[in-house]
Amino acid sequence: MRLLSFLHQNAPWLAAGGLMTLMSSFGQTFFISIFAGEIRDAFGLSHGAWGGIYSLGTATAAVVMVWSGALTDQFRVRVLGPVVLVGLAVSCIAMSVNSAVWVLPAVVFALRLFGQGMCSHIAVVAMARWFTATRGRALSIATLGFALGEAVLPVSFVALMTVVDWHLLWLAAAAFSLLGIPVLLALLKQERTLQSLAEQYSSTGMQGRHWTRHDALRHPLFWMMVPAILGPSAFNTAFFFHQVHFADIKGWSHVELVSFFPVFTAMGIVSMVLSGWALDRVGTARLMPFYQLPMVLSFLVFSTASGFLGALIGFLFLAMTTGSNSTLPNAFWAEFYGTAHIGAIKAMAAAVMVLGSALGPGVTGLLIDLGIGLERQFVGISIYFLITSALMFAGIRKARADLTP
Repeated sequence: MRLLSFLHQNAPWLAAGGLMTLMSSFGQTFFISIFAGEIRDAFGLSHGAWGGIYSLGTATAAVVMVWSGALTDQFRVRVLGPVVLVGLAVSCIAMSVNSAVWVLPAVVFALRLFGQGMCSHIAVVAMARWFTATRGRALSIATLGFALGEAVLPVSFVALMTVVDWHLLWLAAAAFSLLGIPVLLALLKQERTLQSLAEQYSSTGMQGRHWTRHDALRHPLFWMMVPAILGPSAFNTAFFFHQVHFADIKGWSHVELVSFFPVFTAMGIVSMVLSGWALDRVGTARLMPFYQLPMVLSFLVFSTASGFLGALIGFLFLAMTTGSNSTLPNAFWAEFYGTAHIGAIKAMAAAVMVLGSALGPGVTGLLIDLGIGLERQFVGISIYFLITSALMFAGIRKARADLTP
């Protein structure tokens, strides 16, 4: 199917996925971390204390995702999506008006659950369920919302903070979340696959089976994939969470650092589209073991770079894995475990991802307080991604024989 024809025939559903991934931005670390300096100043927090609060709220969201993520197997997107967007708007309002440090973990929890967790989960589960032969293409298009948010929001909100109080910017985020509801409902007047017919239209996974979440958790491949699911979330999150501190130790202004974000986003889009195109043709089994290798180079470069050229190279490598991470893992669960129970299975993976985004800032923030700088930590992160790539290669190589030809 040619791209223009594919877009024309599926525009409402692809746009709905893109809308939800865009709205997830308000609960993503790259957005929340824009306000890291203001939040720490307002509540008198150190890097480690703020990282600990962020980790606590995010880890709790990861636990709740195990349950809430499974709701995508029970409710249609046009029902569940608006509820999640209302929750996200309320979370943004809470961040704007809260003045008590003890409430801050609950605010972070809500932002992470409704934003990073459920908005993203609803979008990728819908694409995996609604599309089979063109799943990679659908995921790459729908997840452009992530890229759009990363490209536009940091630069825009950092610039706005010079003239607008940061509390008001969170109210603006809440307003955008609420405006997404009528748009989503208009796009999904009719869903591509009715929830009641999901079983009929579902595709099978390994051994020609419809795997349940219980079955998946008993399969060794799932646990060999866990470090790879956790890694990008943990260390991407840590990198962007500490962006202000990273700029400081490199001797750059915050605005100079975020000026690289559009380049990062552009490369991420290229990687996202190419990985979606590739997985439709060769499958995830051949691609997954290698897609995290650019992260190895990225963090090595960030560790040693002192000038803007090094930063640019680091962002380009980081974007290669980040873009592929939007498509390949999401298609992986559908290809290996089927789509009949994809919401529940993907909820476990999403919980691991959210847990990773909790651990990353907390651990790296604590290490900073203990005197182990980011540049030293980045070398260890590079080694971590070498290990995850080896685990994926071994696990997928063994499980690949069970895939239905």
